[in-house]
Amino acid sequence: MEAGTPQSRKVMVIADPTRESAGALQYALSHVLLEEDELVLLHVDTPNSWKNPFITFLRKPSNSQYTTPASLSSSSEGAAAPGGEDFLEEMKQACEVAKPKLRVHVEKVHTESGNKAAIILSQSTAHGVDLLIIGQRRSLSNAILGYRRAGGSLRGSKGVDTAEYLIQNSKCNCVGVQRKGQNAGYLLNTKTYRNFWLLA
Repeated sequence: MEAGTPQSRKVMVIADPTRESAGALQYALSHVLLEEDELVLLHVDTPNSWKNPFITFLRKPSNSQYTTPASLSSSSEGAAAPGGEDFLEEMKQACEVAKPKLRVHVEKVHTESGNKAAIILSQSTAHGVDLLIIGQRRSLSNAILGYRRAGGSLRGSKGVDTAEYLIQNSKCNCVGVQRKGQNAGYLLNTKTYRNFWLLA
């Protein structure tokens, strides 16, 4: 979560066509990434990746430090058809608008096993990532039970389980991000900080 280090870092954001992923990218752009850093947008395509075609992209907060492209400013249903990955290009464009000098790479990995967390761990290690950021979906039951469930085994591509597993098992620092509305900030989870509130 430290954003003031002078040396360049490699940051990986898990990119999916979801509100959680868009919130994670917003957090990274507004609070983490510096111009000299390198960003890897990683999308793991699993058998269930396109079960829900409802896609919510980045929205521009009223007090934002950056501007997102118009194409990302509203929700759209079916904006990317099953098998399509237009959201990755739109996320990359949002990064280029927010931080023009930032080096952004898009990585796509397909797996039939549905073992998303294991793929993310291996990719973050292979890329030598310094910080891993993943959007996190939280419900009351997940908040109470999610951490315990995630500690046992890898659990498919469920947002909270994957995020919690990565937080506990990633070799680099990992931040689970939950966006709390447009101006309410972020709820962050790391291995050492639980439910840390960060204002927008």
